[in-house]
Amino acid sequence: MSKKKSVFVFAKAQMSAFTGGLLDYAVMIFCTELLHIHYTISIAIGGIIGAVLNFSVNRYWTFKDNKAYHSPVGIQLVKFIFVVAGSITLKSSGTYLFTNWLKLDYKITRIMVDIIVSLGFNYVLQKYWVFRKPAVETLQERD
Repeated sequence: MSKKKSVFVFAKAQMSAFTGGLLDYAVMIFCTELLHIHYTISIAIGGIIGAVLNFSVNRYWTFKDNKAYHSPVGIQLVKFIFVVAGSITLKSSGTYLFTNWLKLDYKITRIMVDIIVSLGFNYVLQKYWVFRKPAVETLQERD
């Protein structure tokens, strides 16, 4: 993949993550502030809802050029569920730790943790594992 195309895919992935993240964040605030659910549980609820949007956008738009939409959706979905579970665990525990250590509002530490998890965990696993181009097509391109 060319450098220009890689940057474009990265930008699309970040737009997708931002959109899913906004929904996720709004659900977390709603659950915590209005329903009085502890923010670590609210992060999980929001994460699941945001993940549904993120999976759909990534499969059909972000990684479309990788022919992700031709790969079996079930296999991608199982992989994606593992990534989401890891992401929710990192976000919940990271937000909890930063909130208690730094004595900052959970809404602020959540954003800090989201940036780290989004770039260092979610993007890498989605690009190179969940939505990667099938190996057969990669080999055919080399020929």
